[in-house]
Amino acid sequence: MGQPLPGHRHLHRDDFLPNVQCMDQQNHQGKMALLAWQEETGIELVQINGQRRYGGPPPGWVGGPPPAGTEVYIARLPQDIYENTLIPLFQSVGMLYEFRLMLTFSGLNRGFAFARYASPQDAHRAIDSLHRYQLRPGCTIVVCWSTQKRELVLSGLGMWVSQQELEVRLQLVTEGICSVTLHNSPYQGQAKLAVLKYKSHEAAALARKALMEGNLRLREAGIRVDWLDSQLKKKLQQLCEEEPLSISVQGGNNLAVPGAVAPCLPLEDVLECLNMLCWKLCLRKPVFLIKCVLVKPNGWQKFWYQVVIPGFQVLVTDFTWVFSDRHGLSEFKKAKVAAALHTLQLLS
Repeated sequence: MGQPLPGHRHLHRDDFLPNVQCMDQQNHQGKMALLAWQEETGIELVQINGQRRYGGPPPGWVGGPPPAGTEVYIARLPQDIYENTLIPLFQSVGMLYEFRLMLTFSGLNRGFAFARYASPQDAHRAIDSLHRYQLRPGCTIVVCWSTQKRELVLSGLGMWVSQQELEVRLQLVTEGICSVTLHNSPYQGQAKLAVLKYKSHEAAALARKALMEGNLRLREAGIRVDWLDSQLKKKLQQLCEEEPLSISVQGGNNLAVPGAVAPCLPLEDVLECLNMLCWKLCLRKPVFLIKCVLVKPNGWQKFWYQVVIPGFQVLVTDFTWVFSDRHGLSEFKKAKVAAALHTLQLLS
């Protein structure tokens, strides 16, 4: 058998020796039967991050991985049932590309698994044939389509967190990340949250496990990670589509500043105040990157901004809405003032 990849390990007899006396005898017999089956068939099982995998691809597989819609979810498994029973059962209805059994920290079966087939037809046949299948008297399993969740929500983030820094840190501790989107939290008392999208359900599940173990090194305590549910996703979409409320500042101009209360300063003085504060903090003059990303027919424009302050490790980045009123400051200038107000709030 080939050498396992870093972070992976193959199943060995030594995995079952410690604490045998403390195990339920039936469970111990199930593990011994699994090991004997593996040695007899030569099937390779690789354990990584709370799951044990067969295939992905299996021996003799030619070509790329199967398309979407080929994975089924298996639940209500007894803790003493292992791959020596499950893999032959699920192979009997179609060609298996991959089988993943979820494990507890102590190596026990967590009661659910995933089977990925070579084709959607094989997966459909597995559901038709094995849903409510009786593994033993009184033990009926559930087999249904896998939901393939790929999005996580990271909540409890402070206003100082920038998208760029968050992306870099996530890439260090997770794999397969496709996008990171920062949002002002729709819940009272919370500053920001981030939606993380991964390339596959497996990548997202492994990322969730890594983040729950505290591997993301940010200044905030109490950061939480979970699957992005449909209710929160809909709420975030609605917030992105809604027109922002205007914040009135001295001088008669209106400016939308995300998550902040505008100080009572004339608009023309905001940038000067920011430059003065940077000078007092021994920081250099801020550099602004601003881009219009959306224009609505009713006059509202959405701008992305990023403020870089040499000597200050945190990037200030967010979105702001401005209104095209054809009077006073240009939309670009209003967005720059919004970015300056945000930066003033953080530095203060």
